[in-house]
Amino acid sequence: MRKPQIPLILIALICIFLSFNLQAQVESDTVKNEKSNIKKGWTFGALPAVSYNTDLGFQYGALVNFYNYGDGTTYPKYLQSVYLEWSRTTKGSGINRFYFDSEHVIPKVRLTADVSYLTEQTLQFFGFNGYDAVYNQAWEDDSSPEYVSRVFYRQDRKMFRIMTSFQGKIFKNNNNIRWLTGFAYYDNKIASVDIDRLNKGKSDDKKLPEVDGLYDNYVNWGVLNEDEAKGNKTTYVKAGLVYDSRDFEAFPTKGIWAEAIYSYAPGFLGDGKYEYSKLTLLWRQYLPLGSEKLIFAYRLGYQGTMSGTVPFHMQPHLVPTTMTGATSQGLGGARTLRGIMRNRVVGDGIVLGNVELRWKFLQTTVFNQNLYLGTNLFTDIGKVVDKMDINLSNVPSNVNMEDYFALGTDDVHVSAGLGLKVGLNENFVFSIDYGLATDKRDGDSGLYILLNWMF
Repeated sequence: MRKPQIPLILIALICIFLSFNLQAQVESDTVKNEKSNIKKGWTFGALPAVSYNTDLGFQYGALVNFYNYGDGTTYPKYLQSVYLEWSRTTKGSGINRFYFDSEHVIPKVRLTADVSYLTEQTLQFFGFNGYDAVYNQAWEDDSSPEYVSRVFYRQDRKMFRIMTSFQGKIFKNNNNIRWLTGFAYYDNKIASVDIDRLNKGKSDDKKLPEVDGLYDNYVNWGVLNEDEAKGNKTTYVKAGLVYDSRDFEAFPTKGIWAEAIYSYAPGFLGDGKYEYSKLTLLWRQYLPLGSEKLIFAYRLGYQGTMSGTVPFHMQPHLVPTTMTGATSQGLGGARTLRGIMRNRVVGDGIVLGNVELRWKFLQTTVFNQNLYLGTNLFTDIGKVVDKMDINLSNVPSNVNMEDYFALGTDDVHVSAGLGLKVGLNENFVFSIDYGLATDKRDGDSGLYILLNWMF
């Protein structure tokens, strides 16, 4: 039976315990007032990165987030945030990430910067246009008589990324309305799953069969053309407007956060093969329900291709103002549709909706650190509204098209679930979300252990 890519609950509890004990202050003072401990100077939160997957092996590593609160007058807002993550699996996948965020390096401008190298030996790939691309769960289930391979819907990807964003006030006396600009550079290298590497050290009954996966079929059939099949270099520049009236970024209790971003990837800044533009629109609102501890929050989003042709490996990328996780990718997975398989909903134009009821049910102090426990009930919705053109003319006549394509069947993708949040000193938020897909064509469920609220 195929084992899910989720950490054990015991490991999650150990992580929470360690997060309490690894939270520390560096060159800082504590000043007590009636409500909380006000932090000064540098603090940090750290967590081990531990999980297990049959095909990837054990994940190991660590992440740490440093915060500088200066003299404490801005607390709980920080002056600088520096995030570092290093993790590996025993089969070769990994995250190497540096992220920086500050409103004080450049006067009156918020600067965010991300430099990452991400390797994924079994990145999910289901095709395009949502349900128009057939997903057969039995083909991945090694206990099923229809079994093909546990990595049939997978590909290998190595990504190097540099991303920056700059924000500043448009009006002198209004900090809510801001301009946005920045750029991103992606070097994606795509390949078939390395079966030999994944089979190393396994018993014969656990080895993956030497068969073509969906990615290989798409390459062989010309659905993916030669220019994009192995990956590309892509650079895009972005510009837009941001409206942000949230009272506090890490856990807003009221306000609106809206963005309109136009991004343009000129061919001469990449490898000269692709040139395109996209429009991204996002609206988030936070409404207190009689208390700052009980919040109704929702996010609505649209992203569509305005011009040109987008290489397939950049289609799932959602253009962000700032990065809240290692990837900004979907629809499907931890940051977009929890419980629905990652990259399940890919098209030229997509819409997204997330609704959450958030509740901080405990606030206290532990080891001189401000602690809260929270929970969230959520529903996530997504759909392709502008489909990608795909070329099926070269699919061999002996292939049963119904096994791979169900053109015109895409519909709304829906999931729902529950989460637990542990906040330390307001900004360091340890997150567990569990989501269930409502349609088997999207998979079964997903457990996500990350940092931060989703939006």
